[in-house]
Amino acid sequence: MSTATATRAKAPVSNRIGLGLEPYRGLKTTLCAGCGHNSISERIVECFFEMGIDPTQVIKLSGIGCSSKSPAYFLSMSHGFNSVHGRMPAVATGAMLANKQLLALGVSGDGDTASIGLGQFVHMMRRNVPIVYVIEDNGCYGLTKGQFSATANLGSTAKSGIANELPPIDTCGLAVQLGATFVARSFSGDKKHLQSILKAALAHRGTAVLDVVSPCVTFNDHVGSTKSYKYVRENKVPLQSIGFVPHFEEIHLQEDFAPGTVYEVEMHDGSMLRLEKLEEDYDPTSRLKALDRIELATEEGQILTGVLYVSTDQPSFTEMLNLDDVPLAQLGQDRLRPPKSALDTVMEELA
Repeated sequence: MSTATATRAKAPVSNRIGLGLEPYRGLKTTLCAGCGHNSISERIVECFFEMGIDPTQVIKLSGIGCSSKSPAYFLSMSHGFNSVHGRMPAVATGAMLANKQLLALGVSGDGDTASIGLGQFVHMMRRNVPIVYVIEDNGCYGLTKGQFSATANLGSTAKSGIANELPPIDTCGLAVQLGATFVARSFSGDKKHLQSILKAALAHRGTAVLDVVSPCVTFNDHVGSTKSYKYVRENKVPLQSIGFVPHFEEIHLQEDFAPGTVYEVEMHDGSMLRLEKLEEDYDPTSRLKALDRIELATEEGQILTGVLYVSTDQPSFTEMLNLDDVPLAQLGQDRLRPPKSALDTVMEELA
């Protein structure tokens, strides 16, 4: 007599909109093994899945560079546009004006943002375009043999031993000064920290800039580099202990708080960003305080991580323009073309 042991098939894991993890993944990466950019792509997959974001309602955008290849490695069901070097902000702005219902995720690099694309970056910040703008920051040009980028720290050495003699552009400080309404910095090797900040950025409605220090294992992970894994781990200064509470869990804002307690900022969709107040007088809603702490960290040779600045009361670019909720491609001719009577009135006024 034979017997068979019945085994229960393990139920597939799905998120709150009924999707498994596969729709959030992308192609196999072609970046260098150990590249910090791959860690960022993994966190994006996890966060979008865990938050239950519909990938078909996401547009991912990039420019040119190692970082700009990474959108191929996540959210395979999303819309995508790999634009010209440094021009991703303009393309992203146009996409959001055409369809403000989309969730925009821009991935750029320190060269793509702080060098050839700096002018584009500046105007996106001041317009407060609704986008999560991730800067994969390794301080060098990985596609052209590791030259210093504009974010390379003063005194940092290249693989050849040459020291950088130019001061860096701090993209977080620039973003705060120019009008971005969510500015944060993290490290690709700090999974929990990066996850929490990325989730908070996704819940924000406005320009959310996330500068992620992402060491280049080929050209910028040696002794002397201030973007290496070893240097960042030894010199990063967490500004807060950060957690994220999804919007479907009710949380009430605490107006009064003391050092050591939690300062909670309500996001536009009802989500709460929880910040543990480690510095007695630090206020993440103060632009002046944010700029001061960024400058202090720079002077001390430290990398300040955490949410540097949050503002939830500024209208986004699409709100300022009072755009129609219906995507441009779906508007009928009666909504897009002025009637003959209106054109006749215009002609009479010009006569």
